[in-house]
Amino acid sequence: MVGRMDDKYTGNPDYIYVIGSDRLSSDLHKINENINQRYTQLTLDYTYNDANDPNQYYYRSDHYNFAKNGIPAIFFFSGTHADYHRPSDTVEKIDFNKMEKVGRHIFHLIWELANRPDRIVVDGEVK
Repeated sequence: MVGRMDDKYTGNPDYIYVIGSDRLSSDLHKINENINQRYTQLTLDYTYNDANDPNQYYYRSDHYNFAKNGIPAIFFFSGTHADYHRPSDTVEKIDFNKMEKVGRHIFHLIWELANRPDRIVVDGEVK
């Protein structure tokens, strides 16, 4: 879900859509932003995080099983493309440099969360 590019970012692989970071925890959102500023400088695009987005990826993806139980979760997504969820989405089409940079961002985020003295605040509403 993070190794391809959509039409909006053709030629600019240094982006990722962020979905759900602020839905249950303002801490999670701030930490993700700070990690990005400190380490990866990706363009964090919140287009699909909009509660009115017709795609409703927040409710359709695996992470929602955590969120619906009050566990803050982020879904990182590189967007749709012609091969999205099709057998033609083959390995040679992956941009491994993009995938590595997003993976590095996620590593730093998880490292920060795992090494905090306290759990992040859960101040959002489960919907």
